[in-house]
Amino acid sequence: MKKSFKKITQIVALGLVVVGLAACGAKSDDTASKGGDNKIITVGASAVPHAEILEQAKDDLKKEGYTLKVKVFNDYIMPNTALEDKQLDANYFQTQPYLDKFNEEKGTHIVGVGNVHFEPLGIYPGKTKTLEALKDGATVAIPNDPSNEARALLLLEDAGLIKLKDGAGITATVKDIKDNPKNLNIKEVEAAQTARSLQDVDIAVVNGNYAVEANLDVNKDALHVESAKSDAAKTYANMICVREGDENNKAVKALVKVLQSDDINKFIDEKYNGAVVAVK
Repeated sequence: MKKSFKKITQIVALGLVVVGLAACGAKSDDTASKGGDNKIITVGASAVPHAEILEQAKDDLKKEGYTLKVKVFNDYIMPNTALEDKQLDANYFQTQPYLDKFNEEKGTHIVGVGNVHFEPLGIYPGKTKTLEALKDGATVAIPNDPSNEARALLLLEDAGLIKLKDGAGITATVKDIKDNPKNLNIKEVEAAQTARSLQDVDIAVVNGNYAVEANLDVNKDALHVESAKSDAAKTYANMICVREGDENNKAVKALVKVLQSDDINKFIDEKYNGAVVAVK
């Protein structure tokens, strides 16, 4: 009887220890989920240049005490929905105007926490090799998402091809074209398709990342480019984004610090040769 009682006492004691350990574990996990010092950070990104830049940052982030995991996405929707659904800790692919529109339309709660680089849009030749050679009714491919479409139209205006209504600015759509002297046929396509459409159109406005993927050289191939010193460089900087409330997460702060460092700035400038420009 005494042996049985002793055995029961030991089992109860062991159970209390297990419960205590489980409680400690739950407390630790809870702290991490509320923006604590989680040592692993998972970031969603477009393949080029975002994922490449993140890969370059891994060693420096490791020195800060964090392990970086990169998940590559091939569109501009899933990185935000995955972040909102807590499948990611952060993402890196978008600009502030795009994020503002996405939050408004999708009801998401995502915020930018640090600018990293700017991808100048360029006008690239397709069937027509110069802007001067564009014929009446020539076809121009531009990105169809709201922020990039506005940028593309502003770039076409800057190149002297169209004139937009006063005040259209970064919300411009094809409906805001006031003058179109060459009667250009503006073809709205997915941003990822602009470079691929070059064989079928006269010219196309292509994002910097997709130009890199298509082996287009912004310095040699582009007919007209957004200035890296323009207001667009600040307005359309690509940034690290997180869920609202995670702005002070230590891992996120460390990531932004590394991505804005001189070492990463140098890597961006040397690797992409103007197609991607570090925001300094």
